[in-house]
Amino acid sequence: MRLGIFGGSFDPVHYGHLLLAEHCREQCRLDAVWFVPASVPPHKQGSTLSPAVDRIEMLKLATGGNEAFAVWSGEIDRGGVRYTVDTLEQLQQEDKKRDLFFLMGADSLADLPTWREPKRICELAIPLVVRRAGSPPVDDAVLAKLMSPDRLAIAREAHIEMPIIDLSASEIRRRAAVGQTIRYQTPRAVEKYIEATGLYRAQTSE
Repeated sequence: MRLGIFGGSFDPVHYGHLLLAEHCREQCRLDAVWFVPASVPPHKQGSTLSPAVDRIEMLKLATGGNEAFAVWSGEIDRGGVRYTVDTLEQLQQEDKKRDLFFLMGADSLADLPTWREPKRICELAIPLVVRRAGSPPVDDAVLAKLMSPDRLAIAREAHIEMPIIDLSASEIRRRAAVGQTIRYQTPRAVEKYIEATGLYRAQTSE
C-alpha cells in the first residue's frame, strides 16, 4: 500500500489542503492519503487550537466524498506534543507492508533538518515536496544530506507542482469571527458546520 501522510492543524481544513492531497495522490499513484490532525504541533505550542473533536469532524466532512481520503486521529488520541517521527514510527509498526510518503510544502523543506530525527523521518517515509506553480524548483540539497541515494532518487521523481491557491486557515478563522463569508474557501459542509457551531465567532486570527 502506497500511503500518503498529511499532517497539520487543519483549523479549519480548506480547499488548498484538499487540492494538495489530491495532486499528491494522482501524481505519485498513492493508494490513499490520510489526514493527520495534530494534537499539539511542536512549532505551535504557544497557540490555541480549536477542540480536536471539531477539527476531526470538519476533516471527515471535507474528505467524506473521496474513497482515497481518510482521517487518522492517532496523534490526538495519544495527546500532548507529537512529533512527525513518532507518528511515522507508529504507522510503520501497525503495518510494515505500507510504503509511507510524507506530504510537505516546499516552504517547509528548509526547516526539515531542525525537526526531531530528520534522517529517521526520511528512512520511514519518502518526502513528497509540493511547490506552487511558478515558484523556483525544489532545492534537493536538504534531502541529499538526510537520505540514501536510492531514496533520494525516488523523492526527486516525486516533486509535486500544484496551482496557486491563496487560502489560509487563519484568514478563514478571521472572516468567520467577524461574520464574513467563507464560501468557496472550504467545502460547503465544513462551512455550514462552522456556521452552526459558531466555532470561530469569538476568535481572532493568530
